[in-house]
Amino acid sequence: VQLVESGGGLVQSGGSLRLSCAASGFSVENFAMAWFRQAPGKEREGIGCIALDTSDAATYYTDSAKERFTVSRDVAKNMLVLRVDRVEPEDTAVYLCAAHRISLCHMAKRHGFEYWGQGTQVTVSA
Repeated sequence: VQLVESGGGLVQSGGSLRLSCAASGFSVENFAMAWFRQAPGKEREGIGCIALDTSDAATYYTDSAKERFTVSRDVAKNMLVLRVDRVEPEDTAVYLCAAHRISLCHMAKRHGFEYWGQGTQVTVSA
């Protein structure tokens, strides 16, 4: 199992951002998949999860995440995608994708995700 994030970099405040997580060794359709981020000096925080128990639509960790973040899967490309709209300097962080072999977000949230990518850095300029 391998997860490789891409798409990070420098982006201006107010713009949009699209991150990808390429999966290998398994199908994203059969695993619980999620995006997390970790800002400097802060704890890692969940953004959204998608799995069979969410009816293949994303469920978000916070209400505020629903406003600007969109988590989706591209099954044909075996990829997890994160779109961020109206980015803010506070979105500066390392963004990571994660996977759990049981396609249940509630279980993965409770017990922790098994597999993690190395992360991609996003820096938002004011």
